Amino acid sequence: MEPPQPGSLNTALERNIEALQRRRKREASSASFQERVAERITAFTGSMRFVYLHLAAFGFWIVANLGLLPLRPWDPSFVVLAMIASVEAIFLSTFVLISQNRMAAQADKRADLDLQINLLSEHEVTKIVAMVSEISKHLGIGHVAGEEVEELKRNVAPEAVLDAIESNERAAEEGAPQAPDR
Repeated sequence: MEPPQPGSLNTALERNIEALQRRRKREASSASFQERVAERITAFTGSMRFVYLHLAAFGFWIVANLGLLPLRPWDPSFVVLAMIASVEAIFLSTFVLISQNRMAAQADKRADLDLQINLLSEHEVTKIVAMVSEISKHLGIGHVAGEEVEELKRNVAPEAVLDAIESNERAAEEGAPQAPDR
């Protein structure tokens, strides 16, 4: 089966895609000068152009200092090359960490959004289950899974779920038996 064409997307989905694109552009434009510099450096150092540049520069340095070129070796023990590579590694790792911190903050925002949407969806589904249950009761349709439906009609408390997860994790770390899955 052929996938749907882009023009056939749901209008709400199109609106959401556009809103997310606007948000990403706004976040990118609100980045500080230092963050933008770090992003550009990280993008360049993560490219094949950077690898080729280093292969050429380090290769030339090594070949020249081994005496294989008609040049006088300036670093025959490669101490200067090692120092340059070490200092470069320190700065590059710092730039990568700056970029990762920014990306982690963005991921945290997206995770918060996902959580809020999931909680809202859970609340809405719970209400729908309660409504359908009432409709089936009104129409005299019997419940096959009565206990399960009653359980589904209860709202989920996120705090209780987090507490249960943490309790299970602590129990697992201590080697205690875990609560059974439901």
